[in-house]
Amino acid sequence: MLAYAIRRLGQSAFVLVVMSFLVFIGVFAIGNPVELLVNPQADQEERDRAAAALGLDQPLAAQYGTFLKRAASGDLGRSFVYNVPAIRLILERLPATMELALAATLLAVLMGIPLGLYAGLKPDSPFARGIMAGSILGFSLPTFWVGLVLIMVFSVQLGWLPPNGRGETVDVLGVPVSFLTRDGLAHLLMPALNLALFKLSLLVRLTRAGTREAVLQDYVKFARAKGLPMRRVIGVHVLKNILVPIVTVIGLELGSVIAFAIVTESIFAWPGTGKLLIDSINQLDRPVIVAYLLVIVTIFIAINFLVDVVYSVLDPRVRPGTAAAH
Repeated sequence: MLAYAIRRLGQSAFVLVVMSFLVFIGVFAIGNPVELLVNPQADQEERDRAAAALGLDQPLAAQYGTFLKRAASGDLGRSFVYNVPAIRLILERLPATMELALAATLLAVLMGIPLGLYAGLKPDSPFARGIMAGSILGFSLPTFWVGLVLIMVFSVQLGWLPPNGRGETVDVLGVPVSFLTRDGLAHLLMPALNLALFKLSLLVRLTRAGTREAVLQDYVKFARAKGLPMRRVIGVHVLKNILVPIVTVIGLELGSVIAFAIVTESIFAWPGTGKLLIDSINQLDRPVIVAYLLVIVTIFIAINFLVDVVYSVLDPRVRPGTAAAH
């Protein structure tokens, strides 16, 4: 296991370096930040001084080399706009995005897996057909439209939930969270539901397909023939054997929710990293853009590693170091 972890760390470092290079080139090509940061009436000499102060007067290779040296010590650069470390800006906003993403994923898992199991075990029932029809809607409806409808219904017409913001928060180990307060939970519910809708539909269909396949296997038929309770058959013989692909999807979708919650955060004015990224792109704040994308890549790598660990728990055949794993 130790050798496997070391190998994964090496692979992760390589991925981060390649990703940083691609991002650096892409961000370098989209424009000149000096044009936005300096007064339009400034002369060329002032523009040159600003470019030198930001390190933009150097060739791309020199800028990237400087970035790598600083990144090795945890310095991902200073924001051009706010003149503070870029990583600080991201870490200040990241807890809000993480809370929203985890809440959305939890909703999708708690609702999607049971509904998918029911639809797979009783595919011909009217309720199961309704579940599958609803999952198609979940795939088809645009996130921004669903968010606006939720605000219109539950905030404007019914007045049950607040339309925007994060609400009251409390600090847990120095990290502000909103789900521990009633006001914060009310603010969290609609954006989390909006963000969870697509993931919920995906888990419903994946769980249903796995269940339909599992109930036809001999080990399930044998368990039912032995007279085992249906709850045990489903929990031990069906659900446990379909969890590996489901865990894969949950891990990947959690990463995508964290990375692409921008639309939901914008609609509900949720103070996460999405708004920061949009503002940074508009202002060509290169250090913040690069730092954000590297943080997201790091989160994806960590999630994939955790998925591999869960794999080894659910199925010992894929455990690192075993013959089957090779």
